[in-house]
Amino acid sequence: MTEAKIFSCSQSHDLAVNIAKDFGAKLGKIKFSHFSDGEFQPSFEESVRGSRVFIIGSTHPNSDHLMEMLLMLDAAKRSSARHVTAVLPYFGWARQDRKDKPRVPIGAKLVAKLLEAAGATRIITMDLHADQIQGFFEKPVDHLYASTIFVPHIKNLRLKNLTIASPDMGGSKRAYAYSKFLESDVVICYKQRKKANIIDSMELIGNVEGKNVVLVDDMVDTAGTLTKASDLMIQRGALSVRAVCTHGILSGDAYEKIEKSNLAELIITDTIPVKPKSKKVKILSCAELFASTMKNVHLNKSIDKNFLN
Repeated sequence: MTEAKIFSCSQSHDLAVNIAKDFGAKLGKIKFSHFSDGEFQPSFEESVRGSRVFIIGSTHPNSDHLMEMLLMLDAAKRSSARHVTAVLPYFGWARQDRKDKPRVPIGAKLVAKLLEAAGATRIITMDLHADQIQGFFEKPVDHLYASTIFVPHIKNLRLKNLTIASPDMGGSKRAYAYSKFLESDVVICYKQRKKANIIDSMELIGNVEGKNVVLVDDMVDTAGTLTKASDLMIQRGALSVRAVCTHGILSGDAYEKIEKSNLAELIITDTIPVKPKSKKVKILSCAELFASTMKNVHLNKSIDKNFLN
């Protein structure tokens, strides 16, 4: 059988170590040469000829993270690897998934084409900002869902009068999926943005009085939407408000907003390396989920068991 080899981009090293451990393999050796102007060059320090290569790296800004992934894919392709799988726990630039106004790029499509041009023969990722991004690729995409991790955790909280909430209209499908597994009600927030990361107004569709609310979203960036939604729900009579978000970007003054808000807890995964600056932030590992998926891909088995049914 073709040998599997796992390599890590520098930004996702800690997660890659845990994935490799759960996979039952050691991380491959890779060396980075850095030039004084900021340019860098990765090189594999072991043969990958004829192997199935997994390259793990989230592509959150800055763009060096994406460039590192592209260079490593190209190096694997040129080193005669049989299969080259890009494992992107967080697929960056995904918010640019359509033209929402004139004269703007579709960044997610561009990134998809770059990954394929660099040499990726398969993509494994989790909770894309929009499911349709899978269609930007001509190569197979294994799209995982953090609900596999979050739903058991929410069940273990044993919250009475549980209600699942979506912080915006776009996440309503995700909220309904969670509510189905948790057998709970759903409420939705309707927001209008002035511009990126700044919300003008927010309204609540549904009743949260006397409920323990769990907000679900694919990412938390400046935490403006989540904190505003949590404050609104407490005003409307909710007993408690928690949030589960797959990708904890937590940029700008996110931690300050979380601390000052009515959020009881923010639960994220480790797709993006963060060191929590708030006791309210809890991190669940996605390493086991990715390792299991990668193992099944390597053995040409179905990955159905990695989804909630």
